[in-house]
Amino acid sequence: MTIDAGPKTSTEVQEGVSGDAAALVTGVSPVLEVPFTEEGEIDEIGFARVVDHVISTGVSSMMFPGFASEFYKLTEGERSRLLEILLGRTGPRKDVAAIVAVQDHATVLAAKRARQAVDAGADLINLLPPYLLTPSRRAIVEHVVAVLEAVAPTPVVLQYAPSETGTSLDAGIIAGLAAAHPNLRLVKVESSPPGRLIGELAALDPPLASIEGYAGVQLPDAWRRGAVGTQPGCSFTEIYVRIWSLLESGDVAAGEDLHRRLLPYISYWMLDTELIIAAEKRISYRRGLFASDFCRGPAHQLDAEELRRIEVFLEEFSDLLPDLSPRH
Repeated sequence: MTIDAGPKTSTEVQEGVSGDAAALVTGVSPVLEVPFTEEGEIDEIGFARVVDHVISTGVSSMMFPGFASEFYKLTEGERSRLLEILLGRTGPRKDVAAIVAVQDHATVLAAKRARQAVDAGADLINLLPPYLLTPSRRAIVEHVVAVLEAVAPTPVVLQYAPSETGTSLDAGIIAGLAAAHPNLRLVKVESSPPGRLIGELAALDPPLASIEGYAGVQLPDAWRRGAVGTQPGCSFTEIYVRIWSLLESGDVAAGEDLHRRLLPYISYWMLDTELIIAAEKRISYRRGLFASDFCRGPAHQLDAEELRRIEVFLEEFSDLLPDLSPRH
């Protein structure tokens, strides 16, 4: 497998190489999946291959662990070991940033985990605000501030995923946080639809950069409104890279056409978080990236029609999704 995709050419990435890790979060920034064995143990070799493959697609950043990583099904030891594997591969590189996610509900634990991740070599922190038992907006802001201060000046991505978390913030609150804490550099916008908030953040003075999540369902609209990147799962990164490249190069019609072809699949899979996790893991397994598509329960069990549609997907996009089996 080819690991080094060669030098990047965009202005943002060149700035990132010179020392600003946040500038590397541009274009496609996949969330890494975690393969398991058939017995339900983490597959360290498979995860290393996931990291190597994602780097080989030419992206300049990646995130772990997110919902796509099944972070809520990992032990502390497993999470630490997988992070060690990731940072062991990204640490020596100046052209790829590792975004390490923090989802702890307790503020003291979130700040501690974020600081430990930075000390271990994380280039950026992705912060998911607390959401269990409906914390107040003030408590959420205090939580975010504590993490920002704990890791400063390391850049932070604030993850705004109201559909998954119920957390409600707005551009004014986020702008105030960024003004007081310059290391709040990006917002991952996963509201439905994300475009309005992306546009509001882009219109701030100074602008606050956004990346679009939610599997790229609204990718073209997010790009038109000023998003600097998209953060989907990683099992078909090549398709997202191609869409983004077409949009950025000015061939907007071709980029939107490719996205229209992808949309029926991702819009169905994103109806449920466990569904898209299972579908993406199945795709990576079928591509030969790792040996099992096992998901720790409770998980979505793909039915016969869902499995058939994955085969249709792999055939339709075969020109962009090469076989990743070790023999290749």
